[in-house]
Amino acid sequence: MNTSLGKKISDYRKALGMTQDQLAEKMNVSPQAVSKWENDISCPDIALLPKLAALFGITVDALLSVETKKEIELLPEDKKKNFDDLILRVIVNSSDGDKVRVNLPMPLVKLGLEMGMSFSQVSDNDALKNIDVGQILRLVEKGVIGKLVEVESADGDIVDIVVE
Repeated sequence: MNTSLGKKISDYRKALGMTQDQLAEKMNVSPQAVSKWENDISCPDIALLPKLAALFGITVDALLSVETKKEIELLPEDKKKNFDDLILRVIVNSSDGDKVRVNLPMPLVKLGLEMGMSFSQVSDNDALKNIDVGQILRLVEKGVIGKLVEVESADGDIVDIVVE
């Protein structure tokens, strides 16, 4: 399934809990320009793409890519990635505007679990307290990669956990 640039901009903006007016202000453009982007009437100026991607916490490549990736994949044994090369990414966008990006090598996550650590010790975010990191680890060891957890708290905090 292909997703247009306008749809991506709209989805990412909404995921951050922003209005078109707020995005326009951050990008230094008019709200009408954002509306045109999201309705695929026009595209952002090329000079704005890095700033737009950074605001969304993605790369310009991900923003412009026409192919959508599967969010979760179970890789067959012959295509399974080396566990030691995988990264656990925790992405938190709080309703207060705070952004937290944590990138942990999977071997470090495994060691932390063996030592009794939990996500709540890494972040004060309540949305992380009920996440079973041990289960995530077991899934990854079986070859599951991608966006494994997506949580939106009652407070409007958005948490994604991705393994790449």
